[in-house]
Amino acid sequence: MNRLLSAVLGVVIAFLAWKFIDWALLHAVWQPDSKACRAAQGACWGFIAEKHRFILFGTYPYEQHWRPALASILLLLLWALSAWRMFWRWWLVPLWLAGLSVIGILMWGGVLGLPYVENQRWGGLILTLLLSSFGIALAFPLSILLALGRRSDLPVIQALCVGFIELIRGVPLISILFMASVMLPLFLPAGVSIDKLLRAQIALILFAAAYLAEVVRGGLQAIPKEQYEAADALGLAYWQKTGTVILPQALRIAVPPLVNTIIGFFKDTSLVVIIGLFDLLQTIKVSLQDPAWSGYGVEAYLFAALVYFAFCFAMSLYSRRLERR
Repeated sequence: MNRLLSAVLGVVIAFLAWKFIDWALLHAVWQPDSKACRAAQGACWGFIAEKHRFILFGTYPYEQHWRPALASILLLLLWALSAWRMFWRWWLVPLWLAGLSVIGILMWGGVLGLPYVENQRWGGLILTLLLSSFGIALAFPLSILLALGRRSDLPVIQALCVGFIELIRGVPLISILFMASVMLPLFLPAGVSIDKLLRAQIALILFAAAYLAEVVRGGLQAIPKEQYEAADALGLAYWQKTGTVILPQALRIAVPPLVNTIIGFFKDTSLVVIIGLFDLLQTIKVSLQDPAWSGYGVEAYLFAALVYFAFCFAMSLYSRRLERR
């Protein structure tokens, strides 16, 4: 029975795979010709060829698209360097600071002869990468402090950390973004305003920190009490014990759920659309509103799925490799 079921499933999967290849590759239209797409029997990848700049860079000035393209490459190179343990040296931090400074100059401009571009015009893939990079980089150390504070013996610190974590985890990200975009300006003094992109970034950082804190706390609870006792017996101070004995073991244990949370956070950045920021998914949605290219949502969202899959699968592979080592 198992062999029969396997054979039937194999035939069905092979048939569906062939139909997909026939639609997506063999009879597909690759050139940006809407008339040819209407007459074709396959996928219309010409839509991606026609709209790829808007999808990747949003409403950024067309003639300046080389700037977000270069910024995206620099950001991915910084990610790649940070993934290799051989580069885990003291100079990696100033390298990140220098790289982010160059990315900021490229994106904003206003110096070195580059025209100024306000961040309301940033969008597409580069916006997703920036929001996720800054969100993870700033939320992770905050999550460690929150996890340690939740396990603290000081009642006030413990209560504050528990209250923050439970409050943030008790509401959806959409409501936090909505509060940051609509309600926060109402509490600011007259004449004082915070940029929309900055408000969204702060909301994402706080949201990610609350979820990562619980993952780190799980790793801390998995450490045997003998490790704490041994560190105390050696006469280590609290921060020495935490930084050299407890945290390294806890973070190693928590690698799989940490990466799982980070992958979810990377995809959650698409929710910034509710406050008017054009991320990768929103630029695709707007592109589909062009009458000449309407009706190609399957190809558009398949492209978006491939982009998200490439980044998320790479993070998953790296986490497994890091865990083994």
